[in-house]
Amino acid sequence: MTIVLVLVTLLLALPWAGAAVARRLAVVLPPRWACWSLTGAALLLAGGTVSALVGLFHVPLLAVLERLPLSRVRAEWPAAVPIACAAGAAMLVQLVMLVRRWLGHRSLLRRAWLATGGSTVDGDLLVVPGADVDAFALPAYRGRPGRVVVTSGMVRALKPGEREVLLAHERAHLAGRHHLLSAVVDLAAVVHPAVGGLRGALGFHLERWADEDAAAVVGDRRTAAAAIARAALKGSSRSRPDGYPLLSATSGPVPQRVQALLLPKPVAPRGGVRRAGALAMGTLVASVAIGSLALAYGLHEYVEYASSHLLGTPSGCSGLWGALEDLLGSGTGRGF
Repeated sequence: MTIVLVLVTLLLALPWAGAAVARRLAVVLPPRWACWSLTGAALLLAGGTVSALVGLFHVPLLAVLERLPLSRVRAEWPAAVPIACAAGAAMLVQLVMLVRRWLGHRSLLRRAWLATGGSTVDGDLLVVPGADVDAFALPAYRGRPGRVVVTSGMVRALKPGEREVLLAHERAHLAGRHHLLSAVVDLAAVVHPAVGGLRGALGFHLERWADEDAAAVVGDRRTAAAAIARAALKGSSRSRPDGYPLLSATSGPVPQRVQALLLPKPVAPRGGVRRAGALAMGTLVASVAIGSLALAYGLHEYVEYASSHLLGTPSGCSGLWGALEDLLGSGTGRGF
């Protein structure tokens, strides 16, 4: 049992590798695909982590349900109870942090909407008077539809063609519901620190996705690049609350975004080697999460088998686990 517990515990470290591979995979994909792959990776890695923690937490409980006294559990599997307590504490902390972060998202949206007070409405556009030079996509909130917010200072700072790029960029955020992807990854980051490393990558690729959509709307990539650069240079957002899930054309690593717009439109990996590499990286990320699920389920099955073995009652999975014990050369109890 100890070896099984150690294996599941070590599996909690694998998301670091999975997150690194997910970031590398996003680099070779077009922005839209990169965003979906990063979000999917965050959910898979967070789900795998929770599954592993649940598997560790429920070992003593399951043994007791199998009519094995807790004192016997502690005698046969000394590591089970301390690891279960640690897993339970970790999940409790995750739950508290998850609720706090979700409430933080709602509070930020509320403050962002309040900051638009006194603005002029023009279709999906809110023009906020003031000296600030800012623009951002404001998601829907409490029945109010999403809006593109732009300050009068930003309107004055950009040329007409550049304003078209800026508005197209922010509308792309709203149309693609990018704030949901941003919020999901930000919430998943509380489950495992490695997932937090995906937030910066996702933020960059979300801006790249909106950049590409804006360039397609105006039909000129150089104009789009110039508009993004000018908006970032002129931009200031002293009065706007900042953070997830608000997105703005002036955020993120703007020089890299401008450089990407000066290059041809990104396409999916071509050629057998590049496609195979992208597929291999995606498979590796999924394997990390699925491995967590599989080991958590295997731990559940093993506890049932081991409890039955110790009590001298038959178990439906005794053949499988008996063969594994023969292979490992140890009996049910402290050694395994």
